[in-house]
Amino acid sequence: FSPGLLVVAGSFAAFRLLNRGLERLVPPPPSARRNRWKWRNIWTSLAHSVLSGGGALAGFYLHPEMSKDLVGTHPPGAHSLVAVSVGYFLEDFVDMLCNQKLHQSWELLFHHSVVIVCFGIAVLLHQYVGFALVALLVEINSIFLHLRQILLMANLVHTTCYRLNSVVNLGTYVVFRIATLAWMTRWLFLNRQNVPPATYAVGTVGMAIMTPMNIILFYRLLRSDFFK
Repeated sequence: FSPGLLVVAGSFAAFRLLNRGLERLVPPPPSARRNRWKWRNIWTSLAHSVLSGGGALAGFYLHPEMSKDLVGTHPPGAHSLVAVSVGYFLEDFVDMLCNQKLHQSWELLFHHSVVIVCFGIAVLLHQYVGFALVALLVEINSIFLHLRQILLMANLVHTTCYRLNSVVNLGTYVVFRIATLAWMTRWLFLNRQNVPPATYAVGTVGMAIMTPMNIILFYRLLRSDFFK
């Protein structure tokens, strides 16, 4: 039994409570009242992105030695942050499964399944936490992806705020999502002899799934916000 599982369970419960209380904290505008669960879901996801993305960036800034050893070196806070993210992805998985039709959410459910398995290995083994923290840098871009969804649901698509967010979203997408995933794929390839076969297989499959998914999403964002 790993103490990290307690953090996962606590995170799941905390994000569940946050999800339930968000409608009072951030009441949905009239345009979003027909889809209240989605409004709560996006705000919950935004809270996780701020926490995990900011935490990952701070982790590498405060502990630069972690970037030299992504397998065995990590401060306790980094392990806890990865465990908190596992709890969030489990909560979001359950939330979508309960409130959205499968044909509408299968891509995200598949994405979450891969992340839960990969991050779960890091939490249970206390290894590859640094590698998982690199993956959490992607959440910096997710902040602006979620803000984009909130603005869309609030019918603010024709505002300066939306246009500004679109530009920042695209920039952070290239830097923190595409470049980060490319760097992670390169790291796996260069360190394949130092990684156990089973773990290497999970990581390789994860990257093989995530990379095309993110390229497709990038194309959709370009088409929707810039080439409409």
